[in-house]
Amino acid sequence: MCGIAGVVSQGTTVSAELFDALTMLQHRGQDAAGIITNEDHHLFLRKENGLVRDVFSADEHMLRLRGRMGVAHVRYPTAGCSTSAEAQPFYTNTPFGISLSHNGNLTNAEELKQELFLQDRRHLNTESDSEVLLNIFAHELLQRGVLRLTPEDIFAAVSGVHLRCRGAYACVAMITGYGVVGFRDPYGIRPAVYGVRETKNGVDYLIASESVALDALGYELLADIQPGEAVLITLDGKLHKRQCAANPIYSPCIFEHVYLARPDSVIDDIYVYKARLRMGVKLAEKILREWPDHDIDTVIPIPDTSRVAGAELAARLGVNYREGFIKNRYIGRTFIMPGQAQRKKSVRQKLNPVDLEFKGKNVLLVDDSIVRGTTSREIIEMAREAGAKKVYFASAAPPVRYPNVYGIDMPTSSELVAHGRSVEELQTLLGADRLIYQDLEDLVEAVRAGNPAITRFDCSVFTGEYITQDVTAEYLSQLELFRSDSAKSARKQARTVIELTNNA
Repeated sequence: MCGIAGVVSQGTTVSAELFDALTMLQHRGQDAAGIITNEDHHLFLRKENGLVRDVFSADEHMLRLRGRMGVAHVRYPTAGCSTSAEAQPFYTNTPFGISLSHNGNLTNAEELKQELFLQDRRHLNTESDSEVLLNIFAHELLQRGVLRLTPEDIFAAVSGVHLRCRGAYACVAMITGYGVVGFRDPYGIRPAVYGVRETKNGVDYLIASESVALDALGYELLADIQPGEAVLITLDGKLHKRQCAANPIYSPCIFEHVYLARPDSVIDDIYVYKARLRMGVKLAEKILREWPDHDIDTVIPIPDTSRVAGAELAARLGVNYREGFIKNRYIGRTFIMPGQAQRKKSVRQKLNPVDLEFKGKNVLLVDDSIVRGTTSREIIEMAREAGAKKVYFASAAPPVRYPNVYGIDMPTSSELVAHGRSVEELQTLLGADRLIYQDLEDLVEAVRAGNPAITRFDCSVFTGEYITQDVTAEYLSQLELFRSDSAKSARKQARTVIELTNNA
């Protein structure tokens, strides 16, 4: 889960626009941010760990990011490690000078690393699969053997990427002096949209992960980049698009609608807000069907992602909806925080209960999902401490039982609280008086109602069925060794020792 953006303008420097776009996409990654721009034959890059507002200062950085074209990125670490060296965009000088930002995860990254070294003679400087993808695209473009690029050359290179890369990727790539291209994998797992804005100098184009970035900057949403499709905007303001995959199959990640995306976004022609309303309806229908004599006094959402579903759930049940937790907006999203200890500590720093909404009441807490269980346990305990008589807990999503391999930080089965456990066991473990999960069929129906043309979604975190059909037990074992909290912690400690040694 990262955020990408790319702008081509006919009249103005784009650094401020990219900054604003990243700010609108900050919810997709709070680990690092970066912008690279192009003016004439020169590139200007700034990237570093931290929030967008902290990485870029107006005088020191923004004024140096010159040019009418650029790409940008906000990151949270799934693979690789949380260092500034892993921050994007990445750049390679051959051919033409290409800069790339990537959201997703390649499932055959290790195989591609070997190919790049042994066959393509390319060097990688990080552990990031995004650098792998950049070099695959660069090599495919180099194979065209031309000095003057055409849209056909770009689309042929994207076709080559589709043939070699597996997994999830939504990308924006800038080719120095030529233009910006955006493309998605043949399944369209991660989102990407593009829009246009009329100016006195001509038309400007913006490609971004979510439509909210377009809305904030005054762009008209044109469309989603289709699975396998590439959209090219040349420096002269012309738009070209082409289907570059042989057999694209629309299979977007359903968890975007559950948690990742902002409710005011439109993704794959589905309004996220309406999808979450329908999740609340489905959850209410399940409660009324299976627990018609419920004694719920109040529905309280866990801010912010579950508010929409929670409000609709309360309305359908005919009970009070209350904001029982006040959120500290200066604490980041606990889901994407590195390390279990930090997540647990941050829950109480992030949420503070309003005691009068809990005292003597039977409350139904509603969250978008339950992943590691850390947040849910702490919140249930906080509700009891605030005086709740009974604490029920509802999840707008089904149990998350399987790792995500497509760019969301759910890397290992052992870190997922629902893996290998029944709902009854989870209810006891979390400390709830009753635990209600959304049924998968209801979740799919709630999201698909916004765009019936989509016949399937990536629901692998709920089912363990991976749509790319290349995820083996061996792959998942290696993923756990590399991406678990303990593995990340060990690498962090090793880096600290190296830094202390070097500074001694």
